[in-house]
Amino acid sequence: MTKLLALVLILAMVIQIIKPLGLPGLRRRMDFWKIALVAFAVWAVALVGRDLIA
Repeated sequence: MTKLLALVLILAMVIQIIKPLGLPGLRRRMDFWKIALVAFAVWAVALVGRDLIA
């Protein structure tokens, strides 16, 4: 699950650099770092959740 999530978020960052997504807060190519911050937070929650469940 975390690998798939990481792949999707990396793909979103690459798309943002090539052609901005146009979402609020993601209108410029330089805003790809915001996706990286969200990716880090989601990945951390997924890892903590996996450790709590197992």
